[in-house]
Amino acid sequence: MKFRIGVLGAGGFSYFSVDAFLRVPGVSISGVYDLDPENANSFADKFKCRIFKNQEKLLTDQETDIIYISTPPYLHYQNSKDGLLAGKHVICEKPAALKSGEVVDLIGIANEKKLLYVVNLMQRYNPLFDKVKSIVDQKILGEFLHGYFENYASDENLVEGHWMWDEKKSGGIFIEHAVHFFDLIEGWLGTGELVASQKITKQGITKEIWPEVQAICKYRNGIFNFYHGFHQANRMDRQELKLVFELGDVTLNEWVPTTLKLQGLVNDEDIRKIKDLFPGEEIKIIREFSDDEKKFRSNFKDRSTDFEIVFETGQFANKYNIYKQLLTDMLTDQIAWIKNRDHKRVVTGENGLNSVIMAEKANNMAVIL
Repeated sequence: MKFRIGVLGAGGFSYFSVDAFLRVPGVSISGVYDLDPENANSFADKFKCRIFKNQEKLLTDQETDIIYISTPPYLHYQNSKDGLLAGKHVICEKPAALKSGEVVDLIGIANEKKLLYVVNLMQRYNPLFDKVKSIVDQKILGEFLHGYFENYASDENLVEGHWMWDEKKSGGIFIEHAVHFFDLIEGWLGTGELVASQKITKQGITKEIWPEVQAICKYRNGIFNFYHGFHQANRMDRQELKLVFELGDVTLNEWVPTTLKLQGLVNDEDIRKIKDLFPGEEIKIIREFSDDEKKFRSNFKDRSTDFEIVFETGQFANKYNIYKQLLTDMLTDQIAWIKNRDHKRVVTGENGLNSVIMAEKANNMAVIL
């Protein structure tokens, strides 16, 4: 079965995504539409596809099955709605929309018309996602206590006139960017509760901008802190995510996690579980305990341990290959659902909705600093 994708919005990221999509067997690009003719021409030259004169021509094209939306965030709701009403399956870049009510509307239309609607929240397709979820669910390091995501992102290509700095177009950093990570943490820890949020404003050359945001959320019985700052050179763009548990912690690096480090106090059964999760990987035993050394207390509980360990895995150098594979896996998963509605998707329209709900709350609650 073949699937032809029509591309709405031919910015730089669409090239990366489409390269990944074309790895899926049976997928081809039917054509492209962009408000800027130069963008459309460049895209069509690269992927040898048609150029549509306007959005309507793309949405009514009989040779197009799926619409991939890669336009600025303020257009996502209407673009997605137009695509669904035209009878097309829709895959949209994040965020789903600027308002959660709009996402509810899109999910309703898709359900009524029995069409695919999904937002490209590809983090859950990362092999490390399932590994971390197993560590959490199996309580290999005990209960979750605390976590943080520190995102020191680049603003080198975000000039003051960029739509990113116009909240009416981007929704702000929480909605435009943080939705990825609200969804990621929800996948590991369940639905969160926003406790507090802040937005830091700075005076640019011609206008006030807001390059930093922070949100504090409660998950289970622990607190997770999200920080996003767009103020680094491209070469210094970096991220760190840490989950702290009763018996150790897990640290991941990069905004699409590429490396994982686990350290903690474990017993033989825990080591077996870790080896099952990471077959063939080396676990370093830092210290082996004997007799009374095994006994200790933490978080108001009596405990026993056999070993202190450190475990590291992943390859930073392959981050773009990993990223591209996540996009390929996302499309493969969504197409499987189109073929068979009994297929359980990793990401659904609900992910897009829940991530916008949390981002919207963070925006509304934010104290301006």
